[in-house]
Amino acid sequence: MNADIREVSGSEVASVYAAMHELRGHRPPLASAQHFADWVAARSDEGYRLAGAFVAGEPEAAAVVGFRPMTLLYAGRTLYIDDLSTRAAYRGLGLGRALLAWVEAEARRLGCEELHLDSGVQRFPAHRLYLKYGFDIGAHHFGKALKETP
Repeated sequence: MNADIREVSGSEVASVYAAMHELRGHRPPLASAQHFADWVAARSDEGYRLAGAFVAGEPEAAAVVGFRPMTLLYAGRTLYIDDLSTRAAYRGLGLGRALLAWVEAEARRLGCEELHLDSGVQRFPAHRLYLKYGFDIGAHHFGKALKETP
C-alpha cells in the first residue's frame, strides 16, 4: 500500500494518536490526544520523535513509529525504536515495513551504527516482521516496576 511517510510534531501529533493508542492505550499519557501531545512535547529534550504513515484521504495516520537517538556502550550511536504501531484496519499492508525503512534511512542520515527495538514476547506478528526486516534477537530485556500498583 502506498502511504505518505513523514515526521510529525507540534499540532500534528494528534494525527498519530489513534495508531499509538492501539499499542499503548493502557498508558496514562494516552488518556487523550492532548495528553499524548503534551507527553511528546515534554520528551523533545530526550530526542523522542514521531513519524506517521498516512493513506490518501485519511487525516489520521494508519501507522506510527516513535524513536530516539542514543549512544550505548555496547552498540555505539543507535536509533532506538520505542513504539511501532499500525491501526488494526491497516495491518498486513506493508506500513510497518515502510516505517522501518523510513526510520532506518533516518538512522543512517544521523550517522547511527545500529537500529534497536524491544518487543513484547506475545507480539508474534511483529516479531515475524522484525526478523524478515533483518533484525536479530540479541538479548532478553528485563524490567522492574518501581512504583507500587494499587
